[in-house]
Amino acid sequence: MSPSFVFGGRWHVPGPPAAVHDVLLDLERYPEWWPQVVAVASLGPDDARVLCRSALPYTLDLVLHAADRSPSRLEVEVSGDLAGTVGFTLAPDDGGTRLDLDQHVTVGGLLGLASYVARPVLRWNHHRMMAGCVAGLSERVAALA
Repeated sequence: MSPSFVFGGRWHVPGPPAAVHDVLLDLERYPEWWPQVVAVASLGPDDARVLCRSALPYTLDLVLHAADRSPSRLEVEVSGDLAGTVGFTLAPDDGGTRLDLDQHVTVGGLLGLASYVARPVLRWNHHRMMAGCVAGLSERVAALA
């Protein structure tokens, strides 16, 4: 059985939900503003291959499939080094956008084996990745305003 992780978070992003949504929807530009996203390749209108590397010396190889692109919800099904779902819910919040993350994934391969003993380190690594996301997203939305 593969180890599973549930991650969540809530952030405030300056800028209207529509602008935040547009930036998050444009996967191929993630490497321009999200430091931990190394590369993105389109595999079709609903699919992309994404390489991510945070603080740990391991690059995640993921395939994302769009499951929801509604104005208040972006969700993808994930396969590859992780399997499961990752979603962002967007809502107006004090002149900006409240961004809620919910991620439910299992971990395979060598990373899955390592996660049995390195769970706290992997959680820390994920936290670093999401901090990079929120900082880069905030800057990108501001630059496009």
